[in-house]
Amino acid sequence: MEYGIFGLIVLIADIYAIIQIVGSRASGVSKLIWALVVFFLPVLGFIAWLVAGPRSSAATV
Repeated sequence: MEYGIFGLIVLIADIYAIIQIVGSRASGVSKLIWALVVFFLPVLGFIAWLVAGPRSSAATV
């Protein structure tokens, strides 16, 4: 049961990350690479995206 809840949390986090990646100002190739990283490495990809990923278009500098 615990693993199912963890899996659901990871799925929700990855869906959120991919939506944010698509809405970012990054180039098309960069978006594709980030989306693939998050898709193929769900936990590590999400953490990497949180640390170094493209920012959304609503973010200010």
